[in-house]
Amino acid sequence: MLWLSVMKNITIKQNIDAEGIAGWIAQRLETKLRESRGPVAMTVPGGSTPFPIFEELVKHDLDFSRLLVWPGDDRIVPEDHPASNTGKIRALFDPVGAQVVTLTIMEKVPHFAIAWLGMGGDGHIASLFPNTDPQVSDPAPIRQLTPDPLPPEAPFDRITLTIPALLDSDEVMFVIRGDDKREVFDQAMRGDHDLPIARFLGAANQPVTCFA
Repeated sequence: MLWLSVMKNITIKQNIDAEGIAGWIAQRLETKLRESRGPVAMTVPGGSTPFPIFEELVKHDLDFSRLLVWPGDDRIVPEDHPASNTGKIRALFDPVGAQVVTLTIMEKVPHFAIAWLGMGGDGHIASLFPNTDPQVSDPAPIRQLTPDPLPPEAPFDRITLTIPALLDSDEVMFVIRGDDKREVFDQAMRGDHDLPIARFLGAANQPVTCFA
């Protein structure tokens, strides 16, 4: 039953390059900006995968002044630290006029036009690692937490949007690179495990697009 409820709203798109993914995002943002007179929010991941796509996205002719860019999570370090996702995201989106949000526990989280998520090989999304036992009923939109084990490449405490905050979106997208990660994602679609990605997909009713 879980397999059916998850699969019906997921589209897998293969072999799409950074320019193509950016075009897909831009088309959706353009529609949302046209439909609304107010700001439009999207949440984005950190890590290495998104940045070539960001670089293509900011080339599009969008009203970036009305775009709110929310990091889905970050390491708790200063924004000028090499490990800061927010600092790197800001460096790309500030010059085109978008507003990049710094995550704090007290921040009021909006409804997102697009929730763009990455996924780790252990099935974590944002900084919701398996040891943190993320819940789809979490009453908090943002949490501070500590991954265990700490990733050696980024051994820092984290701040992250929770599953309910990420689900408060019109649509969801993933960019999954590598056969190992793709297998974890496919297992989550089938309900073969209870990792954070599976919990998220099992609760998602909106369209989910995975670029693999």
